[in-house]
Amino acid sequence: MKRQGLLAGIALLVLMLGVAGYGLFQQQMNTGGSGNGLSGGPIELPSTRGDFSLTQLEEDQVAVVFFGYTYCPDVCPMSLAVVRQALAELDEAERERVVPLMISVDPERDTIERLAEYTGYFGEAFIGATGSEAELEELAGRYGAVWRRVETPESAMGYTIDHSSSLYLVDRDGDILRRVLYSPAPHALLSALDEAL
Repeated sequence: MKRQGLLAGIALLVLMLGVAGYGLFQQQMNTGGSGNGLSGGPIELPSTRGDFSLTQLEEDQVAVVFFGYTYCPDVCPMSLAVVRQALAELDEAERERVVPLMISVDPERDTIERLAEYTGYFGEAFIGATGSEAELEELAGRYGAVWRRVETPESAMGYTIDHSSSLYLVDRDGDILRRVLYSPAPHALLSALDEAL
């Protein structure tokens, strides 16, 4: 009798894990899909290349858009390194069709000069941009990016920023072609680029 109860418990656990796994898979597919209902739209900000606008892209180009900040200790450098790795996997013609764009959500500290230095670590193709708090909030709302300032009085930095970490493949019209969830490896981004290019 105890053995039957144990087997029933294991079967129930396996079933629950299967349902949870399928739900997670569906969530990943939905979030990683075209824009998941996000409006996207124009991006027009001061940048390390002058005034940046998505309309500057060629018809066959896509931007890989990331919201972050230069003082980020982990997610931002990892995400930009992933973009750099993905670009290295593309052939030269494909690379020219991809514009990596980091939008800083820390305009208080991230000047254009600092963004130029920071994005330069990842390659010449990388563009850094930022704007006023109001511009960033409006833009992030359309792209589904979220962040919040966290005061850290015990730290020399004074504050950090908790933020979402998706990458967005966007065309010149601001249409979100793919939303790629954070990953320390470039496979998901490469797959999305393969579909978009």
